[in-house]
Amino acid sequence: METILDLPVETKIFYAVLVFSWTVYLWEAYLAYRQRRTYRSTMHVPQELGKIMDTETFEKSRLYNLDKSNFSFWSGLYSETEGTLILLLGGIPFLWRVAGTVTARFGLGSEYESLSFLMLATLFSAFTGLPWSIYNTFVIEEKHGFNQQTLGFFLKDAVKKFIVTQCILLPVTSLLLYIIKIGGDYFFIYAWLFTLVVSLVLVTIYADYIAPLFDKFTPLPDGELKDEIESMSKSISFPLTKVYVVEGSKRSSHSNAYFYGFFKNKRIVLFDTLLEDYSPLNQEGQPETVPSQETDASAETKAKPKNKKQGCNNSEVLAVLGHELGHWKLGHTVKNIVISQMNSFLCFFLFAVLIGQKELFMAFGFYESQPTLIGLMIIFQFIFSPYNEVLSFCLTVLSRRFEFQADAFARGMGRASELYSALIKLNKDNLGFPVADWLFSMWHYSHPPLLERLRALGGTKQD
Repeated sequence: METILDLPVETKIFYAVLVFSWTVYLWEAYLAYRQRRTYRSTMHVPQELGKIMDTETFEKSRLYNLDKSNFSFWSGLYSETEGTLILLLGGIPFLWRVAGTVTARFGLGSEYESLSFLMLATLFSAFTGLPWSIYNTFVIEEKHGFNQQTLGFFLKDAVKKFIVTQCILLPVTSLLLYIIKIGGDYFFIYAWLFTLVVSLVLVTIYADYIAPLFDKFTPLPDGELKDEIESMSKSISFPLTKVYVVEGSKRSSHSNAYFYGFFKNKRIVLFDTLLEDYSPLNQEGQPETVPSQETDASAETKAKPKNKKQGCNNSEVLAVLGHELGHWKLGHTVKNIVISQMNSFLCFFLFAVLIGQKELFMAFGFYESQPTLIGLMIIFQFIFSPYNEVLSFCLTVLSRRFEFQADAFARGMGRASELYSALIKLNKDNLGFPVADWLFSMWHYSHPPLLERLRALGGTKQD
């Protein structure tokens, strides 16, 4: 113990970061082990699930989630080992020196060194993560019938995502570093306000300008469903302006729905796989792609005949939207934004307090310089990691509470039975496993387990 206490401060910081990182990893691995044990031991549909899930679907769900859990174990072990080796071998200062060399070779000033480092770091992360992403998509998701992409489409998509990310990340980071540089003693306030504005702008433009670069968005055609959505929105004063259907089926048969926008400009987005009447996956014996004249990208998705009826009918879709609109009506969206921004302000304030501590930089191999970008990385990623773990758990607990409240809101709109059947259908379509270890569920599940939601909606019903 005395030997540890006698170590330099920077050495203590370094090993504290490593020990905490591995502690979190081992805790997560233990929780995953408990859940895998549940997957392996629960071989038959529990009695209370007999009326809502058939044996075939239950077994498919069990095997799918077991495969995902096993994959998560190995990818998590790789990620933790890679991160440890980067720290032990001085990977961060090495990459910084490479960034400096690249910057000088192109005749750029030292102010571009941070951006060069950021691009190299994200490029390294993209390359090391690519094999895992390919395996997850083309082995696990393919094996269980979810993947709809070809390898060519996947790789083009990955390149496009990287380019779009750099187009946003580099200028935003450059401006943030400039604000920190000229902001004086109160730079943390200006930095926080800047990130607030950026986050609001990105949320506003994402579905209109960014998401369409990857997926096709089309207005929901006039008809009964659109009329009902507009009527329901009007009944709770939701300022709906447009309803879109996104072509999610060209990537995966998983389904989703969400709304976005601020003030009087709200839009609803429905995945085509959510809509029983629109999902290409329900066109029995037809390719799982849209007609060839619509988009070239769609032609690169795989054509597989499907016999499975997927998605929800109109009444169930309205119940799902009733739940989503409940989040808005009950103020959950605003509350989450407030919590996020309070956390962001606190982090920037603590960053301002800690950035002058040279020991933090020395702990990670920066003895002669203290680059602001490296300071952001060290403090936000490593020093704040214990706080981030606690915050993440608290937000998970809060999210489950919000989900129950949104379900209750939909029930108050008279849509309990439709939401009940929709939750069962969506669980089947996405092969959700309805049995969870209590500790794994408590730590990870941002949504309550299916059975808990069904009980809250009013007891067991016949599917």
